[in-house]
Amino acid sequence: MSMILETVQTEGIAELSYLLGDDETGTAAVIDPRADVEVYIELARKRKVAITHVFETHIHADLVSGARELANRCQTAKAYVSTEGQAQYGFDHEPVRDGDAYEFGELILTARHTPGHTPEHISYEVAEKKRAPKPWGVFTGDSLFVNSAGRPDLMGSDQAEKLAEELYDTLSKYYLQLADDVIIHPSHGHGSPCGASIGARLTSTIGYERQFNPFLQYSSKSEFKEFALSTAPPEPAYYKRMKKLNAKGPEVLGHLPFVPGLPPQAFQTAAKQSKTVLVDTRSMLAFGGGHIEGALNIGGSPELSIWAGWMLDPEDSILLVSESDGQVEELVRLFLRTGYTKFAGYLVGGMTAWDNASLPLVGVKQITVHELKERRDELQIVDVRSPEEWEEGHIPSATHIFLPELEERREELKKDRPVAVYCNSGYRASLGSSILRQYGFHVHNVPGSWQAWKNAKYPVEK
Repeated sequence: MSMILETVQTEGIAELSYLLGDDETGTAAVIDPRADVEVYIELARKRKVAITHVFETHIHADLVSGARELANRCQTAKAYVSTEGQAQYGFDHEPVRDGDAYEFGELILTARHTPGHTPEHISYEVAEKKRAPKPWGVFTGDSLFVNSAGRPDLMGSDQAEKLAEELYDTLSKYYLQLADDVIIHPSHGHGSPCGASIGARLTSTIGYERQFNPFLQYSSKSEFKEFALSTAPPEPAYYKRMKKLNAKGPEVLGHLPFVPGLPPQAFQTAAKQSKTVLVDTRSMLAFGGGHIEGALNIGGSPELSIWAGWMLDPEDSILLVSESDGQVEELVRLFLRTGYTKFAGYLVGGMTAWDNASLPLVGVKQITVHELKERRDELQIVDVRSPEEWEEGHIPSATHIFLPELEERREELKKDRPVAVYCNSGYRASLGSSILRQYGFHVHNVPGSWQAWKNAKYPVEK
């Protein structure tokens, strides 16, 4: 017998999910799957196991759960969800309570109620039968991260203090009572807004976190509560929508959403329809060089999932412009992860076909940090990074408007004065530039942005 443990790292949303099983019995479980579930099915085939259990550690806020989809695709599996904390669901499920145990050959998974991030949150200890009940690892979900812990404020301000107190108890009375050699397998890595300053490593041990994790250094519940509530990053706009969707149960699709191909003239007609949004997923430089009027530039990197979630209405139908027609399926996966399933079409042949059809183009001027420094007295410089990034240092005389607030706060900027937008590398700045351009601003994007400014050793303000 050999144990199977595969980690699926989903970049962009910084999510970690797991295939855990036993090759002798040919059984396996998946913990916290994402919506595009093909990866787990392929892994199971590769490792010659059947997925029999799909576990959710909690009702997720940051992505569409793939539990229903995966169970339906496999037909050998059921979705197992926590019914602690009076959690309720709108779909068929197998209830999980504290202490429930599940066997996969020589492995035993035991559910432990670990509230704080959410009331129903469950973690799963994993042990070998012959050494049980001593666990060698624990799948911590969103309760304990590397260098961090799950934020307790996502259920609203009326529950935040209570959840922070429960999180303190979870960390002190459960995790800190485990042996130092127990390995933690969290459901998020660095970059996720589900916790503050999550570390870059994908795994850790209780002993290491005991020594270095700032959330584990408090002996006072009141001091911990103040720290936990004050360090949480901005809550993405789509989180509340995801909570409701995952409690109700995402629609089982059976396949990726279909995106029809549209030639240029048909694409132009579709772009004029109501309840459609045009998303150009090309690089900032390609977008700046020429794009279709009204397009938003959300680059086709893994970050797209988060920024689509922040900026788009899921009721709108998406029109896609991509670098190539072959990229469309991967783009659909990125949109699906934060709940976007409506697609009006993609531009067949991309912008080359649009150009050849002699259809109109607009652009966004790109300026280097050197030109930005020379012209900063004449430009309105807008920093669209997060509040935490801004406080760590910014370009002197810049105005801070967090990207998700840019449309609402655009009237703070003067239309008769050109605007230069920057972020960390230019990705978010290009999206911000595309928003301001729609409202008639004379806008410039700054490729390289903050990274380029620092590398040029230009002045920094804090």
